Amino acid sequence: MVNSFYERVQKDPELDHMFNGVAKLDWESHLPKMYDFWEAIILKNPGYQGNPMAVHKQLHFKFPFTKSMFETWLKLFNETVDDLFTGDHAREAKTRALSIATMIQMKTIYQR
Repeated sequence: MVNSFYERVQKDPELDHMFNGVAKLDWESHLPKMYDFWEAIILKNPGYQGNPMAVHKQLHFKFPFTKSMFETWLKLFNETVDDLFTGDHAREAKTRALSIATMIQMKTIYQR
């Protein structure tokens, strides 16, 4: 799921610019972190080490996020999940993604 999702992200001009242009991600090291992150979020597996809010705040400072970016991110995420899964974990993944997107927006775009 993670690989499929980020392949879609890299094909989207708006998100690709943020991930590859601004964040300059090293995908080889980033993807394993995302495997751990989503396993922790969806399957409740321990193992993720990181502070995604701090990272996103730093990125927002470099290149401000827009509501459109989050809408696109969430659309691509939901499409990926829907293409690959059904059931409780799929619903949980989409609910968690919405929650994460909302929280990051509140702490970046709408923070005063």
